[in-house]
Amino acid sequence: MSSIALFYSIFIEEKEIREQLAAASGFDVIQDTDIISEVCQKHGIGQDKVERALYGSTSVFNKFTLERERIVALLRASIAEHLKSTGIIYSGSISLLVPSEVSHVLRVGIFDKTSTRIKRAMGEGLTEKNAIKLIKKNDAGAAGWAEFIHREAANDSSLYDIVVQIAAGTPASTVQLIMENYHKPAVLETETSKQAVDDMILGTQVELALVDKGYATEVKCSKGKITLLVNKSVYNFSKLAETLTEIATEVSGVQSVEVAAGKDYHVSIYRSQEFSLPPKVLLVDDEQEFVQTLSERLNTRNYGSYPVFDGEQALELLDSEVPDVMVLDLKMPGMSGVEVLRKTKEANPGIEIIILTGHGSEEDKKVCMKLGAYAYIHKPVDIAELTKIIDEANEKVAAAKIAHI
Repeated sequence: MSSIALFYSIFIEEKEIREQLAAASGFDVIQDTDIISEVCQKHGIGQDKVERALYGSTSVFNKFTLERERIVALLRASIAEHLKSTGIIYSGSISLLVPSEVSHVLRVGIFDKTSTRIKRAMGEGLTEKNAIKLIKKNDAGAAGWAEFIHREAANDSSLYDIVVQIAAGTPASTVQLIMENYHKPAVLETETSKQAVDDMILGTQVELALVDKGYATEVKCSKGKITLLVNKSVYNFSKLAETLTEIATEVSGVQSVEVAAGKDYHVSIYRSQEFSLPPKVLLVDDEQEFVQTLSERLNTRNYGSYPVFDGEQALELLDSEVPDVMVLDLKMPGMSGVEVLRKTKEANPGIEIIILTGHGSEEDKKVCMKLGAYAYIHKPVDIAELTKIIDEANEKVAAAKIAHI
């Protein structure tokens, strides 16, 4: 017996297709929600974080925290355990985590023209405006997910064994086409395809071990032999290879490790220290040269900083990001730092805000501290002093999170 992986756009009658396919095959269905629930319960991760890894854009702080890589590795590990069994329909974004090497899983992509999908959405009661908005958001999430996992477009034919364009078809005709392909000999479970599942399980364990130490590399596995592909140039490749090999070798079942340059090898910085999640620091200042330089200096000290150049940008970013600490200029064109402080504390009181200003008065300080600022300091500031205050603010954030848990 084999399995089926089903990826699709929304408003292509996906529910009907999934249900009819389950009835025709007799297979159990595992959807995104099932795997999300497993990962949340097993690893104590918030559902919102796992959902963002699947459907949202990559965080601007992700290159420092590697949060998305870690969650994807956990999702992959959960899928890998299910792949030990057959007779399953993997439905949704999780289907793209099934590797092509596991050939006894038929990988199916189902798509349709946007105009047709809009009509279906309107038939379900949505206005045309809301239908277009929802489809665009879903397609953007699918595109980002496929790019993150495979570096390909979500509708790229290389990701699937068969691609179905719904067009004038029906759920029944789509299911019939899938079942015709499912019964072909190429989809039968073999010793090679079962070995591919074992390889996926071990490769995922290596991937998690590396991410937990702060390294995001592409992992290939074949019968205990691990190949790590580095997609960023580094200052000392041999030293990095030595470190990665040491981490991977500690994983039970690994027989050998090879480290090589990947196809996307490009400039980065070698992280030589043990990995720990850095504070996520949002820098808000209209002096672009100053704030970019400050961001670079913080980054070299293992702080995950990201600069924006006015208050409006800061509040817009907070719709999708939750930094631990904000370093905020007081006097900016447009929205003032005081207004940014006020609105941030109203919406996200857990963010600690450090006011860093060259023009503030004692009265400004009183107003800011009353609004909930963590500290009020003047430019120019010594980087050691600033990082000390950031550390203290971050410790307060961490303590609050622990207390909440």
